[in-house]
Amino acid sequence: MDRLIYTAMTGAKQVMEQQATVSHNMANASTTGFRAQLDSFRAVPVEGKGLATRTQVVSETSGADYTQGAIADTGRSLDMAIEGRGFIAVQGSDGKEAYTRNGSLKINANGLLQTQTGELVLGDSGPISIPYNTTLMIGKDGTISQETPNVIPVTMDIVGQIKLVNPPADNLKRGDDGLFRTKDGNPAPIDTTVYVKGGALEDSNVNVVEAMVKMIGLGKQFEMNMSLLKNVESNATKASSLMNIS
Repeated sequence: MDRLIYTAMTGAKQVMEQQATVSHNMANASTTGFRAQLDSFRAVPVEGKGLATRTQVVSETSGADYTQGAIADTGRSLDMAIEGRGFIAVQGSDGKEAYTRNGSLKINANGLLQTQTGELVLGDSGPISIPYNTTLMIGKDGTISQETPNVIPVTMDIVGQIKLVNPPADNLKRGDDGLFRTKDGNPAPIDTTVYVKGGALEDSNVNVVEAMVKMIGLGKQFEMNMSLLKNVESNATKASSLMNIS
């Protein structure tokens, strides 16, 4: 009976962890470039005496959904959306290279290109410096060009190129800050086959309807584990009554 309590308790705990993941995905349904987190249940053997068929379940993160989100035109010169697979290289808070799909960019007070959340965007040789008060355009290959002032006809000068990468999905992990990093810690090489669309942003790839359906299913699983605990309590009460009668 104690084993049943432990089994139901741990099962409920793992369901709650997956509910937290689904809630996190739903909360980021409108976050630019967000990739839905995927969790799965995994059976593990129970240690100790008993049949070898006895197992318990644990929840584990199996990765992220890398499906392309919808791309919406914004007309803003510092917006960009990756078309297909790939990532934008940025500098994380730890100073190391990280990757994001959020192409909503801005220029900070020091003239450096960064994301809206403050990470510096990296180029071929580090952070990208943007000249003050210039008209910019982001090309398909991540090239940043500025309009040359007071020149007719209008010409564009290249001021930098955003580092675009496409590391294997099995070598990526998501950090607590929402950025992706390589599992081996090595910077991903530039991938010239990654292309972007300027003046546009990629929406989150979270399917809200699917997430809600999954949340309902997890809720039913949680209720089932709670019912098991109630049955154990009822059985224990009845057993105690029988023992008292004898």
